[in-house]
Amino acid sequence: MTTLVHEFSWPDRVVVGTIGLPGARTFYLQVRAGKQIVSIALEKQQSALLAEKIDEILDELITVDSNPFSIPTGTPPELVDNDPLEAVAEQFRTGAMSLGWDPAMAQIILEAHPIADDDADAADNDESLHEGRANEPEMLRVRMPVGSARAFAKRTREIVDAGRPMCPLCGYPKDADGHICNVPEL
Repeated sequence: MTTLVHEFSWPDRVVVGTIGLPGARTFYLQVRAGKQIVSIALEKQQSALLAEKIDEILDELITVDSNPFSIPTGTPPELVDNDPLEAVAEQFRTGAMSLGWDPAMAQIILEAHPIADDDADAADNDESLHEGRANEPEMLRVRMPVGSARAFAKRTREIVDAGRPMCPLCGYPKDADGHICNVPEL
């Protein structure tokens, strides 16, 4: 069986965004090229790790003496994207992800694969969400130029950090409707 690959070589937009309130947010990686939009769900921790690893790759490339590419140390202002997600139709929930570097094109390569069927929760096993492609394997492959990758990482960190405040006693997130430690705000 062939794998359906959602491939974006020079996307117009690559962002992580959320739907919902802190504590009940769903994170999405959304990619757009022209009218083609793909949105995949991922966990908050996956989002944070993705941003961290992209920055690590870019920072490492800066230190390589033979690297002929200009790698930005910060986010180029013209690439800042604070707009909300566009129309979200979840393609799949992300399981395994990988990052790579293409020196020929000076691009970060991101690949995301869906959660394997045996790993998926029974509650998430709604065939109507994936009607017509329930048994077809698929993946997302995105190639990001270095400036776009740096902007992607910055926005992703901001989205992740915009969640619930952490409790200074237990270190767990505090809910808007109360917290077990009951620490008053300072």
